[in-house]
Amino acid sequence: MSTTRKIAVGIGLASGALLAAWLLTGNRKQKTKNYLVKKADGLRQAIKTEKSKFDDSDSYYI
Repeated sequence: MSTTRKIAVGIGLASGALLAAWLLTGNRKQKTKNYLVKKADGLRQAIKTEKSKFDDSDSYYI
């Protein structure tokens, strides 16, 4: 791994940590939690929703 990639990855991780710290401080903490809970519930609903299954148990002879 080249030095440039290592620096880019380090900057990316550091900026993500700073963003998380900023979002979880002050009055933004409750807003961030509510947003994440809302999105997680939506994701759970999307996963739970089953599409109708196609049952092809009948045999068709030609």
